[in-house]
Amino acid sequence: MKDKVVPLLIVAVLLGGITVMFAPADTQKSAQIKVNVPILSAAAQAGEAQFTRNCSQCHGQNAAGTNQGPPLIHKYYRPNHHPDRAFYRAAANGVRAHHWQFGNMPPVTNVKRKEVRKIISYVRELQRANGIY
Repeated sequence: MKDKVVPLLIVAVLLGGITVMFAPADTQKSAQIKVNVPILSAAAQAGEAQFTRNCSQCHGQNAAGTNQGPPLIHKYYRPNHHPDRAFYRAAANGVRAHHWQFGNMPPVTNVKRKEVRKIISYVRELQRANGIY
């Protein structure tokens, strides 16, 4: 019986190692990406200022991500997966971690709804410029 268990354990360990080696990059803690920044509309420029003040510490300059938070220029944040209302809810209530391994996002209580609207305009323009819309 022992001679059958050891090979099975070795296979299990090897398969586990393969699973870790091929884990998708977006489940890892390092998520910074390169973002193409277009010429922004006036609304998006206002959103950029709000984003820089309230979001960039975790989501990075131009929403490119950091070691503390994911990039918002990512397929997960397309409008058909995370519509605008998800951004409003995230700011007001925080977000339970579900796509990334950064932990939960706390509420951003100092950002008002009209400021979130500007942030969304900025993020959506960046997404369009980077083929994520």
